[in-house]
Amino acid sequence: MKPTIVILDERISASMVGVTGKADCEAQVCPATDPKFGDYQANGVMPLAKQLKTDPRKLAEKVVEGLDVSDICELPEIAGPGFINLRLKPDFVADRLLKINADPQNRLDIAKAEKPETIVVDFSGPNIAKQMHVGHLRSTIIGDCICRFLEFLGHNVIRQNHIGDWGLQMGMVVYALEDVYWEQDEPKLNLEILEQEYKRIVELEKEDPEIADKVRKRTAELQAKEPLAMRYWREACGITMSECYRLYVMMGVNLSTIHTVGESFYKDMLTDVVEELKKKSLAVESDGAICVFPVDSTGSPQAGFKNKEGEPLPLIIQKSDGAYLYATTDLAAIRYRINELKADRIIYVTDARQKLHFEMLFAVARMAKWVSDDIELSHVMFGSVLGEDGAPLKTRSGENVKLKELLDEAVKQARKVVDEKNADLPDDEKDRIAKAVGIGAVKYADFSNNRTSDYVFSFDRMLAMDGNTAPYMQYAYARIKSIGRKAVDRDIKAEKELKGITNLNITEPSELDLAKHLVRYGEAIEAAINDYRPNYLTSYLYELAQKFSVFYTNCPVLDAGAEKRPTRLLLCDLTAKTIEHGLKELLGIEVVDQM
Repeated sequence: MKPTIVILDERISASMVGVTGKADCEAQVCPATDPKFGDYQANGVMPLAKQLKTDPRKLAEKVVEGLDVSDICELPEIAGPGFINLRLKPDFVADRLLKINADPQNRLDIAKAEKPETIVVDFSGPNIAKQMHVGHLRSTIIGDCICRFLEFLGHNVIRQNHIGDWGLQMGMVVYALEDVYWEQDEPKLNLEILEQEYKRIVELEKEDPEIADKVRKRTAELQAKEPLAMRYWREACGITMSECYRLYVMMGVNLSTIHTVGESFYKDMLTDVVEELKKKSLAVESDGAICVFPVDSTGSPQAGFKNKEGEPLPLIIQKSDGAYLYATTDLAAIRYRINELKADRIIYVTDARQKLHFEMLFAVARMAKWVSDDIELSHVMFGSVLGEDGAPLKTRSGENVKLKELLDEAVKQARKVVDEKNADLPDDEKDRIAKAVGIGAVKYADFSNNRTSDYVFSFDRMLAMDGNTAPYMQYAYARIKSIGRKAVDRDIKAEKELKGITNLNITEPSELDLAKHLVRYGEAIEAAINDYRPNYLTSYLYELAQKFSVFYTNCPVLDAGAEKRPTRLLLCDLTAKTIEHGLKELLGIEVVDQM
């Protein structure tokens, strides 16, 4: 089914076209700002009236006269200077609920995209010989969430974990491992030890020119594929990524070896990238380096990127010593993803500090004609995770908080909550619930914030049982599931009553309010993915849980009579299914039947 908002927008837009003869009319239907005025409002008449230099209210009256939404809404009302207010009919809502319930594919009757695309999503991107830290959290979970949305809508999604596994820093990694093996024949290595050794070499290299020369030599050996250098490099990659994959599983993130395509994958393409940009007269020499001076989307020579002094800002693609840079690899990746992966869209999920880099990168790719106008390049930016002091979250020693330690602490804190709320559960069940609640709390807290904003990390707020938190949502789900268990105890055949339901009896205000919200789930998904903002979905789910609470308080379910109980059981069932789908399938957060 198309979302209701889409149907209304199409019909009102068509009426506007019929009244004015203009082909590009937009109804601009959106949810009503105040429920007392209805469920939706159309705002497009006023800007249209301004274009036509006519009275907006009179134009709205003509649009309503030519509009037929009687199968969906009560009689439309005109408010103010030309708003069109729309209120859904209970019968339409009931029919929608029955269709959702009868969906054989268990998609809650949400249609797939009419034109599926191939979409590359670049996210997470850890570095070899370094533990993932809190700075990787947002890219990893937001990127995974975007993939889940797009996959649910039927797109061909190609996940890409663009890891930092090449360049001068790999020479340091090789030298560090060589040093370790010099001391021990068979050292016991893990990522923590590898990171310590890498950091030690980094510091020594700053002070000792001899070590710096050895690092450059190891880098050259690696680039020449010298066997021992390759062996150490592969070992470092294996140690690093095995720990990353463990954390991905812990977080419920779908990233594995098949999605890992690091900088090393593109190393043999870099020379060709530079040469092609030279041939197209886009790359020029500047102070010994090879640079491109990109212009913005207007294409005007005056619209190029500038530094603080107002001078042209270059994208450097080859240093004066012949070394390539991140920008060169990123350009090679764009070209590969379009030519070989056949991407219709490429989405990069990184922090806001890389905004300028991606603006310049996209501009160069389009100047080179590697990206046609119908291919979308998007940089999905996000803010920082802050500590209680309002500064970026760090340890007491000033280092980035390790992601592993943060997640372990979340589970530990959640276990305390589980112990307090349900002390009689077996320990293995407590552990399972604590993991679902703890990891879910961290992810949900991130998703529920506007992704472009910074937010303060607080376990107390994340694990609160009230407010817009994962534990509250998980408890709401568990509460609904408990109704089914109570029905069994009272010998009420809830499943049988739901199976044959063909008619709904929605009369109470809180029933209708909950029902209307349930049929708008597809709209929440559409809004969230259109702007890559998971907080639109968390807001919807939180409001759903609140509306269910009001309904459950005012409308007995198991004690309702035979005439009302099937309808109320269905409202409970669809609420649980919607919460479960939103949390588990789209946000990657586990639900639990009891807490």
